[in-house]
Amino acid sequence: MSKFNNVTIIKEANIYYDGKVTSRTIEFANGEIKSLGIMLEGEYTFGTNDAEIMEIMSGELDIKLPGEEWKTLHTPETFNVPANSSFDLKIKKVTDYCCSYIKE
Repeated sequence: MSKFNNVTIIKEANIYYDGKVTSRTIEFANGEIKSLGIMLEGEYTFGTNDAEIMEIMSGELDIKLPGEEWKTLHTPETFNVPANSSFDLKIKKVTDYCCSYIKE
């Protein structure tokens, strides 16, 4: 899906790592929450409460998911993150992403 219709966008940005990672929260009428963001070059660790589906639209990066080895993603690509976990990223080129939060 390249376009979201009938959504509410939270104006205030989510800013991480001194502004090297930013996103905006999008709320859907059915309660679904997503964020759209950009990650600049660097190494980051993110923790999750809810399970997530991360859709990487463009960029160059390596990822290390819980219990797995580092792997290179070839965009566009999607990966799942389990609830109550963390994952590591090495961003090699500006990366555009969409994160979907899965309420269980």
